[in-house]
Amino acid sequence: MDLITLLLIIVIIMVTVFDFTNGFHDAADMVATAIASHAMGTATAIAIVSLFTFIGPLLVGLAVADTVGTFVKINMTSALTGESVVIAALASAISYNLVTWWLGFPSSSSNSLAGGLVGAGLYAIGSEHINWGVSALQNGTLEGLMKVLVGLFASPFLGFLIGFLIMKLFNHIFRRFRNNIRSLFVFSQFFSVAWLGFSHGANDAQKGMAIIGMMLLASGHTENFSIPVWAVLLCASSITAGTMMGGWKIIKTLGFGLFPVRLTHSVANQLGSALVNTIATTIGAPTSTTQVVTATLLGNGAAENMHRIKWKTAMGIVAGWFMNIPVSIGLGWFYCWSIIKLIGDVS
Repeated sequence: MDLITLLLIIVIIMVTVFDFTNGFHDAADMVATAIASHAMGTATAIAIVSLFTFIGPLLVGLAVADTVGTFVKINMTSALTGESVVIAALASAISYNLVTWWLGFPSSSSNSLAGGLVGAGLYAIGSEHINWGVSALQNGTLEGLMKVLVGLFASPFLGFLIGFLIMKLFNHIFRRFRNNIRSLFVFSQFFSVAWLGFSHGANDAQKGMAIIGMMLLASGHTENFSIPVWAVLLCASSITAGTMMGGWKIIKTLGFGLFPVRLTHSVANQLGSALVNTIATTIGAPTSTTQVVTATLLGNGAAENMHRIKWKTAMGIVAGWFMNIPVSIGLGWFYCWSIIKLIGDVS
């Protein structure tokens, strides 16, 4: 077996691991409020999220995969160098996912992957082969890395705003019926959890598909960036398997660590988060379900009583978001340097 084929197999395995850790992380975010509000059992919530996470990428287009898979132009260099970039980016994202999971902090798999790609690309092929998207932004359009960053950083702000507005709306409409509408919200929870799972799969699973598409292009198996059907099924299955496992440390942080979550908060959080993910997926912008869910939950809490939110915990989570991309860039650069040193000079 030649080295290029071996590296391709390694990448496919690593994508499976990355998607598993992605689902493991995000499952905790998606079910945390449903569990904390006592509206749904843990097994039921994870089962619904897992099912619709699997369905999502099978029914939605691949606009997000196209965005992520084309902002680093690995086809402009040798096959081994391109494969080294992809492997380093995956190693960066998996490392960050595992460390933040162990610490119990909700982090962004998307930011980790994007940062890893940039760091590895800067070391191996140079900044001229990264589509920064700056010139396109000056012309009023979004593409390349700018589209990735706008999706990842704008979505939490949008999530906070939508979470705030939905909670205000709920409080206004149902203020006289607080004791009579629990059954309505318990029932609606099944819809909101399902929609959130669907939107998560539709957006997040596409990042692993993008990596496989990039690797097939780098190894010469395809002439243009494209996603085969088997890659869609593999990534959907891997992220679903991770979702089924859940992550209790993150569930405790989000569901019980920010403020006392009630049933109305839970439904408002899931509806708002799913709406943000759906909007981003429609325009092909990657989001972090972790960031969206957390920001939306903070918006829910702020709409009711800002003083009840544990802002120290919230600021610690947000600080981790800002560290995510710089740390991942550094990890991507380091892993790529290590891989290229290991396989020899391939430039």
